[in-house]
Amino acid sequence: MKVTSFIKQKSHRNKISNISNNIVCEEESFMKISGKSSCPCGSKKRYKNCCEIFHRGKLPKDALLLMRSRYCAYAIGLTNYIISTTISTSKEFQNPNWENEIRLFSESTKFLGVTILNKSLGDIESYVTFRANLIANKQDISFTEKSRFLKIDKKWFYESGDIL
Repeated sequence: MKVTSFIKQKSHRNKISNISNNIVCEEESFMKISGKSSCPCGSKKRYKNCCEIFHRGKLPKDALLLMRSRYCAYAIGLTNYIISTTISTSKEFQNPNWENEIRLFSESTKFLGVTILNKSLGDIESYVTFRANLIANKQDISFTEKSRFLKIDKKWFYESGDIL
């Protein structure tokens, strides 16, 4: 599934801040996507009717929706959404360059689509296995990952992932 409807623009980035378990979007500037564009998560819905609602504060009802919204956030450069939806005990929080690494990855990668291969959705723990199709520096860097998600205080978080 290829995503070609979003347009990269220099210096357009959305800033996400976590305020009392709600995620709030503020325009800052990194990458731009129109609400009328197809959502990069591969749902075949328009962005405004899909992942944008999560990027603007609505909590995903399950881990699958969180995984798709995180893929979309990587694709459009929502660094702080990725951080705010990662469990705070994750090893990524130990890396002082993590935010910059996410930003650089998003800027230098072409996101071609995501395919859900398997899912095991529970009430407090879920797993989603997916294939992310990516190109960076004219090289295929696609990968398959089995991600673990945990629900804490009614909010889903990415906990960890194993590359398969």
